[in-house]
Amino acid sequence: MRVSILPVLIASLSVCLQTARAAESFNADLVIFGGTSAGVIAAVQAKKLGKSVIVVGPDKHLGGLSAGGLGFTDTGNKAVIGGLARDFYHRVWKEYQKPETWRWQKPSEYGNKGQGTPAMDGENRTMWIFEPSVAERVFEDYVKEFQIPVHRDEWLDRAKGVKKSGARITSITMLSGKTYTGKMFMDATYEGDLLAAAGVDYHVGREANSVYGEQWNGVQVGVLHHRHHFGALKTKISPYVIPGDSKSGVLPRISTNAPGTYGSGDKRVQAYCYRYCVTDHEANRIPFPKPDGYDPKQYELLVRIYEAGWKETFDKFDPVPNHKTDSNNHGPFSTDNIGMNYDYPEASYERRREILAEHRTYQQGWLYFIANDPRVPKEAQERMRKWGLPKDEFKDNGGWPHQIYVREARRMVGHFVMTENELTKKKPTPDSVGMGSYTIDSHNVQRYITPEGYVQNEGDIGVGISPYAIAYGALVPKKGQADNLFASICVSSSHIAFGSIRMEPVFMILGQSAATAAALAMDGNLAVQDVPYAKLREQMLKDGQVLQYASAAPGGKAKFAKSFVSPKQLLGVVVDDDDAKLTGEWKASSAAPDYVGNGYHHDANAKDGKASARFEVKVPKSGHYDVRLVYPPNANRASKVAVEITHAGGKETVFVDQRKTPAIERIFHHLGRFDFTDGQPAVVIITNAGADGYVVIDAVQWLLK
Repeated sequence: MRVSILPVLIASLSVCLQTARAAESFNADLVIFGGTSAGVIAAVQAKKLGKSVIVVGPDKHLGGLSAGGLGFTDTGNKAVIGGLARDFYHRVWKEYQKPETWRWQKPSEYGNKGQGTPAMDGENRTMWIFEPSVAERVFEDYVKEFQIPVHRDEWLDRAKGVKKSGARITSITMLSGKTYTGKMFMDATYEGDLLAAAGVDYHVGREANSVYGEQWNGVQVGVLHHRHHFGALKTKISPYVIPGDSKSGVLPRISTNAPGTYGSGDKRVQAYCYRYCVTDHEANRIPFPKPDGYDPKQYELLVRIYEAGWKETFDKFDPVPNHKTDSNNHGPFSTDNIGMNYDYPEASYERRREILAEHRTYQQGWLYFIANDPRVPKEAQERMRKWGLPKDEFKDNGGWPHQIYVREARRMVGHFVMTENELTKKKPTPDSVGMGSYTIDSHNVQRYITPEGYVQNEGDIGVGISPYAIAYGALVPKKGQADNLFASICVSSSHIAFGSIRMEPVFMILGQSAATAAALAMDGNLAVQDVPYAKLREQMLKDGQVLQYASAAPGGKAKFAKSFVSPKQLLGVVVDDDDAKLTGEWKASSAAPDYVGNGYHHDANAKDGKASARFEVKVPKSGHYDVRLVYPPNANRASKVAVEITHAGGKETVFVDQRKTPAIERIFHHLGRFDFTDGQPAVVIITNAGADGYVVIDAVQWLLK
């Protein structure tokens, strides 16, 4: 009997071909690891500067979170978003000029919280709010237009995949066996796997406040900023299976570990979630699926929150075009999977997949629970049932985002470390390569049991700031560790500073600047730490990057026009809201165009009489003082804010209509002239008692007359 050897030959040939492919080697001037928004923008900049580039990484879809559900962009001050980052949002705008993009909705029917009808935004020609699929299309168009090679689904061999010659990386190798050589390398991942494998210093978790002399880093027990904590509820909630009985066991998703002391460091990272997209358009709606492993017991705490009067389930269903949303965490027990991601930053690929699967099960289960469990209030349940996953988003993943929101993972400890002190202007920032402006924002880090026996979330921070520069040194390692490597996402910064830096427009800005510096380093055969800043700055400005922001003029007076001013620049004695003694719940913000210091606080429209702010000083000289209240006006403010002034003659209460623009330079409201005695406390107390809108505090000024 004759035996054909053809199948054996074919099998052998197949093995040889696979081995050959695995052994493939690729070369480019700049090798970018990570197909995130920062990675794509950096690649475009490299090509524009005449350099060859390859984007390689585990991503199957380009754009990271910008194309992964975060369509309601966290911009901060849009004036500081320039260069290719602004070009991205311009290209999004162009997509929405096409009639075929509006598949489920007319442009005139869509409104996005005061930003105007996107298709008619002819003045700025940018669109900051968009569908995930539209963003991904823009990123794909970038790589086609600039002919950028993209190698997808390639995972770095983290154990032995980075080869170095001295302090320079020579090649990186994937688990597939593919090797990439280059003159310069960039880590554009959310996790920082390349920089870690290259032996670069990094940090995971929160530093103690003492490390960098910060105020808002470290464990934040006792600090309640956003309404993501249990203090926002009408009643306190027991963490125990039988309320009040500690012997009955603890409900799921509540830690029994001690939270730590205020200001201390830990290895915990802020919670992750999927910025999921939902639709209420029936023709495009997939009912929320019941995920594998669904366990309604995981949501017992949510039932108690509803019973306590919680009614804000849908407050972060932010609308994007075509009857869809970008939905984010909101409330004490929401989509943030608190405490379940601590080992993600340094975990193996296998462990990360487990964490991602658990997050998906939890979050899809949260949606299914609200839509189907009979213990959910009828109003919330009926409303949730009108929503579902969109058929035309994330088609290869059942309508579910392919990118989780990694709010922080590794952070490089590099040539320069950005801290809250640079963001708040307490310390200068050298060599700006771009600007951030979003509120210093950390989501909750843990959910624990208080000494009194109640459940509490911890780690949520919101500190308003004005636009700030980001140092070039934050993009590069310490010299001698990796002299041809940039980090465009896991930049050198403290936990709390990264809370503001970690925004997608900023990552694009830093990606472009890093690619520019990489080109200069190649041209000069320099270590990345030695790139001459003057040349870098010249090229960045030429390419439209915004490196500084014009604030109020120095001196005693400030010109308040889309501006901010330091309290130290004002005449007299000034107490900023950051230095006031706050009682009750106050939320930091910087949304208004004009304010003093890093922003202002408001009472979240609570109208409960529990919020008060005490501004206290000792005047340097006895005499008559004009007392002024600083606040940004708005139509949603309270019309009768109670302000109590304690002076040498006693106490006096005046009422301020914060809906009206203050008469003095549009921001100072004259409370009156009072006598104050040297060495005696001068006090102004503002409360939200009897308020009929938002009560806002910014600063109090005493001027000697």
